[in-house]
Amino acid sequence: MGKSYLLKNGCVVSMDASVGQYKRADVLIEGSIIIAIKPDLECAEAEIIDASDMIVLPGLVDTHRHVWESLVKTTGTNWSLPVYLQNLYYGAMGSKLRPQDSYIANLLGALEALNAGVTTVLDWSMPYSPEHTDELIHGLQDAGIRAVFAQGVPGETNYWNRDSFLTYSNDVRRVKQQYFSSSDQLLTFGLAIRGPEFSHWDTTVKEIRLAEELDAICSMHVGFGTWGSVDRSVTKLHEAGLLSPRINVVHGNTMGIDEYKMLADQGASLSVTPEVEMMMGHGYPATGHFLENGGTPTLGVDVVTSTGGDMFSQMKFALQAERSRVNEQLLQQGEMPGELNLQSSQVLRFATSAGAQALGLGHKIGTLAPGKEADLIMIRTTDLNLFPVHDPIGAIVQFANPSNVDTVFVAGQPVKREGNLLHVDLDGVRRQAMESTSYLLTQYQMSDAERIIFS
Repeated sequence: MGKSYLLKNGCVVSMDASVGQYKRADVLIEGSIIIAIKPDLECAEAEIIDASDMIVLPGLVDTHRHVWESLVKTTGTNWSLPVYLQNLYYGAMGSKLRPQDSYIANLLGALEALNAGVTTVLDWSMPYSPEHTDELIHGLQDAGIRAVFAQGVPGETNYWNRDSFLTYSNDVRRVKQQYFSSSDQLLTFGLAIRGPEFSHWDTTVKEIRLAEELDAICSMHVGFGTWGSVDRSVTKLHEAGLLSPRINVVHGNTMGIDEYKMLADQGASLSVTPEVEMMMGHGYPATGHFLENGGTPTLGVDVVTSTGGDMFSQMKFALQAERSRVNEQLLQQGEMPGELNLQSSQVLRFATSAGAQALGLGHKIGTLAPGKEADLIMIRTTDLNLFPVHDPIGAIVQFANPSNVDTVFVAGQPVKREGNLLHVDLDGVRRQAMESTSYLLTQYQMSDAERIIFS
């Protein structure tokens, strides 16, 4: 059964309607599973963890992140999307990674996520060889995070163009068999396909069919930037009968309004990465458009070259960007906003249960309830940026940051306690990461300004 833990006297935000929210309650974990949530539980065999002055909530779920980019963190704070692509792919830094660099990059990125209370992430990868693929997976495994490893193709021009018929080699089946033969594990499998805006249409169809064959989540960047409204890619996917709950559309900022309804009606998911989208030129976040057409958005960090790897920031960006959109419409009509159109509780759902559902994990995680796996976090309410807490959900969404994350559990195993990551040599991780960044510097010619950032 594994070890038991009893979290005592926490403010429990379960995100599950059948469980509700408790000002004070206990959470009993046995092995990987939540057994009970209610006040005054007893379990003689369990290790007691004091959760008083803590908010206990589901672990946060990031549905779109390029995890390896932790290795080049902070380099892209002034990059538009074209500049980002020029510096990271198409013969640039991403193509210079050795397998060992891919390993430390994913380990570092996954640890960053866990430290910030992100217990699940979809890693949208673009490996260059089977060896790179293996090491990306090993990095996630060694971090102890729950993840969907979404395997892509190399980030090179011969793959990433509208005429490309190039697709996955048979190694994708080897990866599925070797690492993902069971669905009862922390890592599950996905495909990170280019989609109809970055490969030939026939290639897109072939790769969606491959995802069906491999029983994999199928994620693609679609409907953003200047081509989103022109291509109407979601319409093409819909008319071809290719939309399903397996499909994850990333960004979707400039799609037609009717296309959001197509996604929602077919159960496909939408990953909004609000901060990066607003910064890099993808378009305004599509949060409200999807909601208004029957969908529930999910959230992602996207690229840590340009923003921090925590979901608190993304929740806040998503919330206030959507409120601002609607408020501005009212002001232009000569009206003052009354009740705000989007609530903190909705956005917390984007970052927990909706994200889990989009990744095919809703039966396991995303809410706190008996029978679910114990992916949960504990946030200190005594920290000065939070204290005193009158609205726990508002505190999580609009006040909290990674420094407030005291404790993190993944599948019933503690990976962070009392503000410190467990079972990891952080100095060794930092040393390996710096060795890899130094190697990249010798392989890729950057501008003087970029070289200063890297040094």
